[in-house]
Amino acid sequence: MAKLTKVKLERASDAVFSILRESILDQTFLPGERLNVKMLAAKLEVSLTPVKDAINRLAIEGLIELRPRNGTFVTRLAPKDIAETLDIRRALEWLAAESAVHTATPQDLKQLRELVDAMEQPVSTDRERQTHERKNLEFHQYLIELAGNRKMLDIYKGLNAHVKIARVHYTHEGWQKRLQDETKEHRAILKALESKNARNLQKALNDHIQRASETLVRELSEK
Repeated sequence: MAKLTKVKLERASDAVFSILRESILDQTFLPGERLNVKMLAAKLEVSLTPVKDAINRLAIEGLIELRPRNGTFVTRLAPKDIAETLDIRRALEWLAAESAVHTATPQDLKQLRELVDAMEQPVSTDRERQTHERKNLEFHQYLIELAGNRKMLDIYKGLNAHVKIARVHYTHEGWQKRLQDETKEHRAILKALESKNARNLQKALNDHIQRASETLVRELSEK
């Protein structure tokens, strides 16, 4: 009986963790926002235990800050934090490229091409912007998956959570300019992968992520 109780508690904790994590990433909870643990438990209709457990896990992931005698807050990333995160992401995609040029099948290339086509659709609303961001994440994560390295993929997913938080700060002007740059960069990445040229693929990925990093860090610094 005790074992069954434990399983039920773990499932509740996992569910709360998923809900809170997604609420942070889709901007329901904004960077710097204070979270009321008791209110969250009441709203989710669970006890405090799974909420506290989920918050601790999110703190380990870097999405939440626990401030003694002050409260629980959604992480507000500093420019230096996001620059370091994107440096690591760039290194991972560079490494994945070495394998991707050999493992990508015609079906993989078709999937990536469809994602690039989708990202070139006009973006004028918040919903369209969120769809674009999701497709962008799918595109880059697909490249990592082609490497066939599970550890690399797990690390990459953790990094992307922080990138999604940071992008809350993009201004409308910065966003529109980034779309124009992205279109050219994604096409260059796809072309290099289709031609199975690892060096060109690594350069295209490096240029793309370096430009995105500089743009995002600049916007964060101006806040």
